[in-house]
Amino acid sequence: MPYFFVDRVRLFDFVGRIFMGALFVKAVPGKITDFSSTVALIVSRGVPESFASVLLLAAILVLIAGSLLFIFAANTKTGAFLLLIFLVPTTLIFHAFPIDSGFFLNLALIGALILAISRSTAGATPNFRNLRH
Repeated sequence: MPYFFVDRVRLFDFVGRIFMGALFVKAVPGKITDFSSTVALIVSRGVPESFASVLLLAAILVLIAGSLLFIFAANTKTGAFLLLIFLVPTTLIFHAFPIDSGFFLNLALIGALILAISRSTAGATPNFRNLRH
């Protein structure tokens, strides 16, 4: 593939990771500034109060680390994996019973993160040609 195409693919890959990561980054300030209300929301879903604060603190740290690694690391697998650690339980606890619109958004994000993990090759340009025969 000509070099200028590789640069464009890497640029689009980076921009896509910024856009996707922005959704997770956007969630962090509200969790920090309204910590007690967020803990109350977690408790309302059946999580013990003493455990809810620990879970929220862990969620904030995982969101920050996962977003930074997903956007800026040469190999996005670790960041995507951390974001999945946050997103899967969040989806099940807050959106699955009953299913709401956030459930489908989160399913799409989970799918995109799984694709990022399965296609990431430490800085190489992703190649989807061999997937379809």
